Amino acid sequence: MAAPPASADAAPSPLQSTVAPDVPVPGRPAEQSETACEDRSNAGSLDRLLPPVGTRRSPRKRTTSQCKSEPPLLRTSKRTIYTAGRPPWYNEHGTQSKEAFAIGLGGGSASGKTTVARMIIEALDVPWVVLLSMDSFYKVLTQQQQEQAACNNFNFDHPDAFDFDLIISTLKKLKQGRSVQVPIYDFTTHSRKKDWKTLYGANVIIFEGIMAFADKTLLELLDMKIFVDTDSDIRLVRRLRRDISERGRDIEGVIKQYNKFVKPAFDQYIQPTMRLADIVVPRGSGNTVAIDLIVQHVHSQLEERELSVRAALASAHQCHPLPQTLSVLKSTPQVRGMHTIIRDKETSRDEFIFYSKRLMRLLIEHALSFLPFQDCTVQTPQGQDYVGKCYAGKQITGVSILRAGETMEPALRAVCKDVRIGTILIQTNQLTGEPELHYLRLPKDISDDHVILMDCTVSTGAAAMMAVRVLLDHDVPEDKIFLLSLLMAEMGVHSVAYAFPRVRIITTAVDKRVNDLFRIIPGIGNFGDRYFGTDAVPDGSDEEETGSLG
Repeated sequence: MAAPPASADAAPSPLQSTVAPDVPVPGRPAEQSETACEDRSNAGSLDRLLPPVGTRRSPRKRTTSQCKSEPPLLRTSKRTIYTAGRPPWYNEHGTQSKEAFAIGLGGGSASGKTTVARMIIEALDVPWVVLLSMDSFYKVLTQQQQEQAACNNFNFDHPDAFDFDLIISTLKKLKQGRSVQVPIYDFTTHSRKKDWKTLYGANVIIFEGIMAFADKTLLELLDMKIFVDTDSDIRLVRRLRRDISERGRDIEGVIKQYNKFVKPAFDQYIQPTMRLADIVVPRGSGNTVAIDLIVQHVHSQLEERELSVRAALASAHQCHPLPQTLSVLKSTPQVRGMHTIIRDKETSRDEFIFYSKRLMRLLIEHALSFLPFQDCTVQTPQGQDYVGKCYAGKQITGVSILRAGETMEPALRAVCKDVRIGTILIQTNQLTGEPELHYLRLPKDISDDHVILMDCTVSTGAAAMMAVRVLLDHDVPEDKIFLLSLLMAEMGVHSVAYAFPRVRIITTAVDKRVNDLFRIIPGIGNFGDRYFGTDAVPDGSDEEETGSLG
């Protein structure tokens, strides 16, 4: 796809400014000669600026486009835990209220775009920031183009080298809060790796690349446009260092490619896009004044996007009849007897666990009856045909809302052979009272499965709504989601059903009220604390608890 000329008519944003008085004049006359003699001369003059290079060519190192910048997190040997949760990105209707804030970072090759992006992320100090690199979206090369690239004769600095259709669709989905698959480009082989990276969940998206402003449709998706302006000599030295030490190239090849493709492309396609930027950052990462201004503006935009979902849920759906998507396990004397035991505050922990597990097994058996089945015929050992039923879907996946929801996993595994399990950690922010998404791990290709979403208690429905929204963002159809809970409040039932009318809600009992602390009345207490034997969190609700990933 050919990108439109960068100098297409477009009025500068009212925010446009150049931060610092000493903006270097961008661009210099292109050098006409490309002889090997001049290449060697250039290489010799820059030798003192480069790391020592031996006579033998250094072994190639695998360098990919996969970004290393991530939001605040805590790494363990097996898991990554977000230490600052993602607040609701949707309203009480379950729909996205405002799109993620997208920042575009443009500039020449090796101008410091990625470094500036990481400095912005660090200074923002907000969770769930996604850094999307344009380097991931190089087109797949033909065999002839591969041979040209191996000889440094392919132009990677031309708009036609990028898959703009994939860039635009990826950025649109990220802005809508949905998960995306991003290719990983291997610069040593000039090809895409087999495995793609999954990105999901962004309050802020930073998109950086040399052609970040070279497509009109792409420009319209960017809420803020930043051009990193760095002197051409510095960019050349950085490119030499990077390509020699990280990508296994030689000096002659790098300089040949620079003179033949990189510099002319900068003059023709990249430098003219500077006028489209809202902010120009001279000297790149060294310009802290510009970065401070950018961070202040982004913070103000995020404040405008803040939502209060739980308060809206508490005041909505009063006196409505229970929805038809709700199914309550028949209250037999056995079921009512088990509820009596687990609701009793004097019940020991062992008794509480035993009877809770019995209820979970009954609940899951009941939920499985709502899955799609089709007729099938088998032959019995007596040689007779038997016309029965078999599951008509592709696969069943269980997703537990940590921590209480994971107590339902053994019951699901006991009745569903080879079931896949995912987890979502949602906690209440004690300052705002809002649910926050801290961690998720979902099986691959979950969008094709029927998903059983498990949480032991649902009071306002805030955590359940967030979990359903996560599944929808991963392209799970709404009518393939089954929300299971041992106990729900009417408020939670209404909240989920109103926002997601096609989600099947299945529980063993529904209580009438929720108190000022969002606890179900008469209720069951804090299920996680009673089950795991931990101390209760002061003023915590029944559904969002301090989770443990252990």
